[in-house]
Amino acid sequence: MRVNKTNIRVRYEETDQMGVAYYANYLVWFEVGRTELMRSLELPYREFEKSNLFFPVLKAYCEYKQPAGYDDQLTIVTRLEGLQNVRITFDYEIYRDDDLLAAGYTEHTFVNDKGRPVALKKFSPFLWNRLCQAMDNSTDK
Repeated sequence: MRVNKTNIRVRYEETDQMGVAYYANYLVWFEVGRTELMRSLELPYREFEKSNLFFPVLKAYCEYKQPAGYDDQLTIVTRLEGLQNVRITFDYEIYRDDDLLAAGYTEHTFVNDKGRPVALKKFSPFLWNRLCQAMDNSTDK
């Protein structure tokens, strides 16, 4: 499974005086979706951290289509889109009902606890194989 849907509700603190969600919150919601996708793959961040492996963001992109408002129920659709030896890419879509509010992606690199890039296949064959299985065994898109 490489696609996950996560439901959230826009909190008051995430909006401005007009009740519109602040633009940077969409990147936070991407992180929520990514975290839940990894958890659904039985690869929570904690599993990577135990191996002294981290994947900081290299690139983040978000295209805003429509605003979210206070108390809106949103669905974050997150996909494991790409996997390379030193990088991983996630795609995101945020919906309110059937309306697409935002779409984007994040690209991450694998680094060790010293912040140095690592080739995941060599550094942790177990985690590499689990991510490859998640890519290969997907029927959802």
